[in-house]
Amino acid sequence: MRNCGLEVKDKIHLNVRVQPRARKPGVEKLDTGEYKVRVHAAPTKGEANREVVEILASHFGVPRSGVKIVRGLKSRKKAVVIEMNTKG
Repeated sequence: MRNCGLEVKDKIHLNVRVQPRARKPGVEKLDTGEYKVRVHAAPTKGEANREVVEILASHFGVPRSGVKIVRGLKSRKKAVVIEMNTKG
């Protein structure tokens, strides 16, 4: 996956690796430039995806509406776009 942490006109493009059913939720930047997001939720019915959006929004200080999963809705590896100028 390319473009890890690429910032283009108030948007950040991230490659994210999700760890569902984690004991402690959080965000970690890996040496590869990818982000590892740990979530409590299981990967069923979109629960983990919702939690990924919430955690990334909190981490980057943007509203949840500013975080979009653009690829990998059914995968642990996801491409995410964060709009930094979103007001909410």
